[in-house]
Amino acid sequence: MKSAWLSSKHTLLLILFTSALLSSTYSTGQTNNRPDLQKFYDQYQVEGSFILYDQKNDKYTIYNESQRNTPFTPASTFKICNSLISLEEGVIENENVVLEWDKKPRQNREWNADTDMKNAFKNSTVWFYQELAKRVGEKRMQYWLQKAAYGNADISGGIDGFWLWGGLRISPLQQIGFLKKLNDNDLPFSSRSMDIVKRIMIVQEHSGSTVRSKTGSGKQNEQYVGWYVGYITTADNVYYFSNCVQSKDKVPNFGPARTEIAYNILNELGVLKK
Repeated sequence: MKSAWLSSKHTLLLILFTSALLSSTYSTGQTNNRPDLQKFYDQYQVEGSFILYDQKNDKYTIYNESQRNTPFTPASTFKICNSLISLEEGVIENENVVLEWDKKPRQNREWNADTDMKNAFKNSTVWFYQELAKRVGEKRMQYWLQKAAYGNADISGGIDGFWLWGGLRISPLQQIGFLKKLNDNDLPFSSRSMDIVKRIMIVQEHSGSTVRSKTGSGKQNEQYVGWYVGYITTADNVYYFSNCVQSKDKVPNFGPARTEIAYNILNELGVLKK
């Protein structure tokens, strides 16, 4: 009994340590606070925060710094990490392997069909990633979340939804940190797994810039939470961004707000033209 207690205590301390380390590692650069960016959130009647990290100049541009380390449910942004773990564990060979739809109708038309990982990632197909998580299993999932220092590494709530309705939480700054480690090949996964995920994350390629990103939408306590996270590679720089929006009432444009606010800000900052 004592040994089990010590083991649980050690696991908790490890989770807290890695989460704190990831938060602090990416908060040393120069910070430029931009309260004027609130106008973009007001347009959609949402609260939120935005972080941009300019790697070349080691500079953060932040709107609403009070949320920088606030933990939120990752929702479908966890598909980035879920993809890496599933590939590394071999529960799916590559992004082109097709899983069979279970014939249960779901809200999104794109979800009601057999699909592969690249399209499941693009369409945020929940059942596909639930199946991958179940194939990985709780023990291995917990191992990888702790090893990769992903958020609070909490898989409570069930293997098929800990990132949706369970205990997994990640802050906007941790999102930036995880993306930077992915781009730098500094995560504890093979280069092959990371290269595949980087490919399926691509949403735009133009004028010498490549945008890799993922949306997410969920509910945490009494508020709706929406994400748009990713990074932009140019000829001589990398820009990492995290947009997190919240609303107590799911306003009509809540879904588009995640991406449109992000692109409006990136345009305002001169990083990327929409």
